[in-house]
Amino acid sequence: MKKLVSALAVIAIGASALAAPTFAQDKKFTIALVPGLTTDAFYITMEKGAQAAADALGVNLVFQGAPDFNPVTQVPVLDAVIARAPDAILIAPTDTTQLVEPLRKAHDAGIPVITVDTFIGTGVYQTGAGDADFPLSYIASDNVLGGQIAARALATAIGDKGKVYVSNVKPGISTTDQREQGFKEELANHPGITVLETQYNDNDANKAASQLQAVFARNPDLVGVFGANLFSAIGAANGVQQSGQTGTIKVVAFDAPTSIIDNLSTGLVDLAIAQHPAEIGYYGVVSAYAHLTGQSIPTAIGTGFTVIDKTNVADPEIAKYIYSN
Repeated sequence: MKKLVSALAVIAIGASALAAPTFAQDKKFTIALVPGLTTDAFYITMEKGAQAAADALGVNLVFQGAPDFNPVTQVPVLDAVIARAPDAILIAPTDTTQLVEPLRKAHDAGIPVITVDTFIGTGVYQTGAGDADFPLSYIASDNVLGGQIAARALATAIGDKGKVYVSNVKPGISTTDQREQGFKEELANHPGITVLETQYNDNDANKAASQLQAVFARNPDLVGVFGANLFSAIGAANGVQQSGQTGTIKVVAFDAPTSIIDNLSTGLVDLAIAQHPAEIGYYGVVSAYAHLTGQSIPTAIGTGFTVIDKTNVADPEIAKYIYSN
């Protein structure tokens, strides 16, 4: 996949956008943000970042989504948003393939599309190849890198040896697919670690907990698990606790809402890999505005990560990356 451009590039775009010609700013643009789901602290934090950019640029931001991460519920929301004819759409697609045609409706209606957090197709846009390259840009954390960071952190926590596995949602979600990819790629460089078969939990924490117990029953020498998203991590941590293995089986969580951070303090979770969702939302609005005012934008923009554990969670420079409701 095309390397993500540093978010520093978007800071430059933002400065240019704020200095856009007066004639371009006469219209008050409406930008719609369609999250993966509305109830997750990650997307709520993303909305706050988007709203901050909207306020700075004089943009009307519409935040509208479904209550669960599912293309079946997201597509009707997207259709309703398209019917409102916003000037641009920012969206976290809930499936790499099932959202292609629904988003093409927006594109065909002349509404610019930018994907945030997740992508459609391969996530490589504006190439003239493939049927899903029409979005202008993909703004997100580098999820392959995030998976690699998680793997290195877990390898250190378990002394670079033992059995581990990935607790994931389901195949076909770009972000979690890439986190798993990065995790496995990194652990291929650690010969003392055996990666067991991935367990898919359908975003059900209870199922993830049961899977942890089943994997442990088959592998009593299990020493680690990587939760590729919030519910995977919480479920795996609960499964570790129910198996009486807290502190023995290390849990690395991707994402850092308060529920995960609370589990850091109790020892249920050992490490959290925090994305920067506020930056994703902020840069999404800035990029959409830049395009609408006649400026070019990168086709891929990357934001960073922060590793949080019980030793640094109280540091204000670290705590600012905890997702807020």
